[in-house]
Amino acid sequence: MSASRASSALRAALAIVLLVVGVAVFAIRLQHAGAFAVPTFGVMIGGLGAIALGGVLLWTGAPRPAVLLAWIASPLVLYFALYATLAEVEEVVSLLARDGDGRTTDLRLWIVDREDGAWVGMSRSKALEHDLAGARLELLRGGVTRCVVPVLVEDRETVGDIHARKVAKYAVARFAAAIGLYPREATETAAALRLDPCPQAGRDRTQAAESV
Repeated sequence: MSASRASSALRAALAIVLLVVGVAVFAIRLQHAGAFAVPTFGVMIGGLGAIALGGVLLWTGAPRPAVLLAWIASPLVLYFALYATLAEVEEVVSLLARDGDGRTTDLRLWIVDREDGAWVGMSRSKALEHDLAGARLELLRGGVTRCVVPVLVEDRETVGDIHARKVAKYAVARFAAAIGLYPREATETAAALRLDPCPQAGRDRTQAAESV
């Protein structure tokens, strides 16, 4: 095989990989029950970017600068698109919260179960930014939406345990940790949130009456 044919074959193979991964960013979310989780801006850029670069590489009449740019950008775009896809392969929940501007935002999170309830983990700054602690929020898990009140927990033993449970549960977390792209242990900035069920209205009224 000549050098030009080998180059063309490699270009076509990369283009197909980019297109498949780009589509997978959106398609993988269809496996989860409930409403389709629209990708966040960054994830959407990764998916659409992979599709666009794949199209450029498949286009035989593409300008040389565009092809060169596609070759250079492909590794970075593939990384983000692949991670966004693999992160959705196993169980992911949606926690509907508010951002700093008061707009509803869909937080896509890994979740683990412990004897004392369901837990998620994230950076403390992210939890504070969305004002999660003590708020009444909707949690979509397994196609069922229920009301929860997140309790922010920052003691290192609990945070470390929740993080370790996530790494044990999610294969992509173990893989990313093995290649240094995900922490094996909880960082100092990490926090954990226990998702307690919202108090029932009847129970609230009873408690109010007893306190009178």
